[in-house]
Amino acid sequence: MRGGWLKVGHLLTAGALFAPACAHYAPTPQHALGMDAAHYSHLAKQIEFPDVATASAETPATTPPPLSILSGETDQFLDLSLEEAIHLGLIHSQVLRDLGGLVLRQPDLVRGRQDPSIAETDPRFGIQGALSAFDASFSTSTSYENNDRAVNNVFFGGGTRLLTQNFWTMQSQLSKTSATGTQFAFRNLTQYDANNAPGNFVPSAWTTWFDFEARHPFLQRGGVNFNRLAGPNGQPGAINGVVIARLNADVALADFELGVRNYVSDIENCYWDLYFAYRDLEAKVAARNAALETWQRIHALYEQGRRGGEAEKEAQAREHYFRFQEEAQNALHGRLYDGTRTHNGSTGGTFRSTGGVYVAERRLRLMIGLPINDGRLVRPTDEPLKARLVYDWQASLADALTRRPELRRQKWIIKRREAELEANKNFLMPQLDALARYRFRGFGDTLWPYGGVPGPFNNAMSDLVSGDFQEWQVGMEMSFPIGFRRAYAAVRQSELQLARERAVLHEQERSVVYDLSNAVAEVDRAYAVVETNLNRRLAAAEQLAAVEAAFEAENATLDLLLEAQRRVAEADVAYYRALVEYTLAAKNVQLEKGTLLDYNEIFLQEGPWPDKAYDDAARREFLRGAPVHRKDAPLTAAPAVSTGVYPQHLEPAVMSSWPASPTAEDLPPPPAAPDLHSPGPAINLEDLVAPPAHSEQ
Repeated sequence: MRGGWLKVGHLLTAGALFAPACAHYAPTPQHALGMDAAHYSHLAKQIEFPDVATASAETPATTPPPLSILSGETDQFLDLSLEEAIHLGLIHSQVLRDLGGLVLRQPDLVRGRQDPSIAETDPRFGIQGALSAFDASFSTSTSYENNDRAVNNVFFGGGTRLLTQNFWTMQSQLSKTSATGTQFAFRNLTQYDANNAPGNFVPSAWTTWFDFEARHPFLQRGGVNFNRLAGPNGQPGAINGVVIARLNADVALADFELGVRNYVSDIENCYWDLYFAYRDLEAKVAARNAALETWQRIHALYEQGRRGGEAEKEAQAREHYFRFQEEAQNALHGRLYDGTRTHNGSTGGTFRSTGGVYVAERRLRLMIGLPINDGRLVRPTDEPLKARLVYDWQASLADALTRRPELRRQKWIIKRREAELEANKNFLMPQLDALARYRFRGFGDTLWPYGGVPGPFNNAMSDLVSGDFQEWQVGMEMSFPIGFRRAYAAVRQSELQLARERAVLHEQERSVVYDLSNAVAEVDRAYAVVETNLNRRLAAAEQLAAVEAAFEAENATLDLLLEAQRRVAEADVAYYRALVEYTLAAKNVQLEKGTLLDYNEIFLQEGPWPDKAYDDAARREFLRGAPVHRKDAPLTAAPAVSTGVYPQHLEPAVMSSWPASPTAEDLPPPPAAPDLHSPGPAINLEDLVAPPAHSEQ
């Protein structure tokens, strides 16, 4: 009968286990709960603002309105050189800004000043996180038990079938893993046992012992090199040692340098965009004023009914004026097109002559960290490059292949893949460990020497230090998976990743040569176009003067005069466009060579450590003492990771093989702009356009 009830109980238990899996979820009606959840449902669907603490030197909420065509004339200007613009940008650049709106669209991809520090302090993949695997660790635990049980065998109960026991135990351990992979442990275990077994020496006894244990791997996970690469906790395909963490930090530094380089390049792009916008406005306003004067003359003849004042000529002159008025308005305000920025046609940026003083000025303010609107108008004070530059191709090519941060970053990645491959090969060996343990034991009626029964087992601590009970153990442990499937997969993946990164480096070098070739050729093209547009500008000015004289003598038609005025305006714009293109082409050559930061006297340097870090380093160096030179040092030393410090500033006196500065052949100074009458009443050129500098580069 007992067996039948057991079977029924088993069936009921099995049914209870499988019943929920077959049931369907049915929500409890709200009226059955006695509450209305509509209020909570409404709150859960609300969109709320987070309560965060923000600190900013600039308060966007108090920004004044922007300058526009309806703002009228302004008499407040901020004259700014290119060097000052770059300086302002660098000191205001907690985030390396870009012109593509990345900070709003994908803020996680924006580079910032804290990125290298974030990568180095990453607790998972950073240097300190990798070093933490070698830190000493301490653990302790304690527990108390009260046991009251019946035993079937008197022998196991210590002479009784009803055992009553109070049992307390405490365990502490200090462990550390060395650089060679050896694991050291120092343990203490203390137990208190009070029970009613009649066979006990004393009713309650204390037992304590200290363990010294060492485990050293000989094959898998053994050696300084493996533990530097993979760490003591590394697994096949999951390599994250100190060397790998340092390589990740080097990659982050290269990424940061790339961000700074692109940021400086975009500041210069915005600066010359604004310069061209002013020159474009100057040419458009001069053409508009000339068209206005022509229209006024034709209109006067039209009102007097004289020859030359025919209705079609008056309408033609009026249309010509309003066409230039439109161009002047667009040149002053600008339209929201993309300006010159990095990677729009070339690595450093291909010039886009969209024009527009107000738009270009706000774009420059955005890049250098100035308030977007403050009632002032930024004016460039530097003039574009006018000297001819001739580059040594072989020296420029050597610079590009050695100093481009993209190539250096890729080489760090290749070094990381090589280290991962070497570490993964270690997992193809079996795990063979040597184990050694030594133990001191103590037993007594009490734990410390007071009270207790007289005799040799009065207290456990005295018995421990007497050394009467010592134990030791030595041995070997070996284990390995049959076939090493996971290890072989990790090695194969590392080989494929290494091959891929090397192929990427090869293509990057080809791309660098391609971009450098384009940049050097662009310098030659832009300089030739500057010369051509200079001659065109001279010819257009001479043509206008001749046509005006002929028109006064009634030997030229109105069409020729209006066409000559248009050609002068176009020639002026084309000349300054060519100058800006030439200046940006020279900047892009420095970028393609990897010397743009050096060219602008910008250098990257790690910030200072806390004072305590220097004190700790000095103390550890003193404790380390003089290094011991061993004959087998070259065989046991870790492989080199880098080739030395990256030179950010190359001086001719240090490296005499580097070429001197490019030779320069100055262009003839550009002629003064022809007097096209004073500006019209709508725009004051003396306020809007900075006077041209007289120095030649």
